[in-house]
Amino acid sequence: MNLSFKTAGSPDAGGLKSRYLQVRAATEALCAGLHPEDTVAQSMDDASPVKWHLAHTGWFFEALVLEKAFGGYRHFRDEYRVLFNSYYNSVGEQYTRRNRGLLTRPTLREVYEYRQHVDRCICDLLDGSSADGLESVIEVGLHHEQQHQELILTDIKHLFSYNPACPVFREQDRQPPQCESTEPRWLPFPEGLYTIGHAGGDFAFDNETPAHRAWLASFELASRPVTNREYLAFMTDGGYRRPELWLSDGWAVLRQQNWNAPLYWRQCNDTWVTLTLSGLQPVREDEPVVHVSYYEADAYARWAGARLPTEQEWEVAAKSAPIEGNFVESGWLHPVPVARDGDNVQQIFGDVWEWTQSPYGSYPGYRPLNGELAEYNGKFMCNQMVLRGGSCATPLSHIRPTYRNFFPPQARWQFSGLRLARDAR
Repeated sequence: MNLSFKTAGSPDAGGLKSRYLQVRAATEALCAGLHPEDTVAQSMDDASPVKWHLAHTGWFFEALVLEKAFGGYRHFRDEYRVLFNSYYNSVGEQYTRRNRGLLTRPTLREVYEYRQHVDRCICDLLDGSSADGLESVIEVGLHHEQQHQELILTDIKHLFSYNPACPVFREQDRQPPQCESTEPRWLPFPEGLYTIGHAGGDFAFDNETPAHRAWLASFELASRPVTNREYLAFMTDGGYRRPELWLSDGWAVLRQQNWNAPLYWRQCNDTWVTLTLSGLQPVREDEPVVHVSYYEADAYARWAGARLPTEQEWEVAAKSAPIEGNFVESGWLHPVPVARDGDNVQQIFGDVWEWTQSPYGSYPGYRPLNGELAEYNGKFMCNQMVLRGGSCATPLSHIRPTYRNFFPPQARWQFSGLRLARDAR
């Protein structure tokens, strides 16, 4: 299997083993407070049960690493090869995605036993010499598992939203930061020829490569994401009732699904509240707005007399900012107000994934990987829009300025928000 994922050389087995155990433990720590019943249900076709996420991330290492490393490798359970394959047609059949919530068996206990079996085999592999040539696949698997850590949070939140009792995923024993947002500033970026994409020696997915040059006209970017207060003004001004603000497809989805606010918002005694992973909370006006679709982001930008940035503009701005912010490690699991003001862009990493106006496609010179991992990114380059920056549910070590996330334009259950851009004036 010929791999071209960017890694920092060939990681030493000891360091890779330590990182492997850390990432795998983080996944299980996220699920520690869930009951078995929580892990089985599936709230929509695009979401998966937590139990399936736990099993699939074991499947990845078993199917794409252990089968290659050990001749005659004996599967933990033969049927798992089909049950927990997501979309790898080159590996074999897959269980129907929309029916994952029907899999009451294997039990949650058996899934954890499966993960322990895979962990023992991977550690044996890294302790010996059989991992030669597979270190880069294991590294991909760790970043893949971090993606599923975020999906565990987004999917369980969507599931809990159907329960009128508003279950709490994690209690908060502290108050979120209370900062009053100031007016956003418009930060100028000159026209020029910029390098876009990943060119370093550290890890990156194939869709971030190859690095290439792109000419950008001068533009301005808002210093922070759009807040709930600003989005409420859009709603008050009839934003969800004015077709002239919406793309045709977006207006059709709005009418079909009766959108009148971001996902998880509801009115209670004339006050807006929202479901969070810590239960039902008031909508705090200074927090970045979250759980909006590309269609909503685009309509808001048009209402505000601005536009969404291209992913190239976003990347140029992000490269001047430190990679820090409200990630999953902060424990908030919800966007928080901007903590400071300064000369640079704020909250460009963490808090909310930021929609761009760029369709998800290949960079000039892009070539899919050979082997099974050719299916990881390239085949999804159609009918999706690019988001950047990570969110409050993203692991800090998973994100970088060149990272390209992608979802269909109607998707709202991810921690997605927006930042405005405009042509230079």
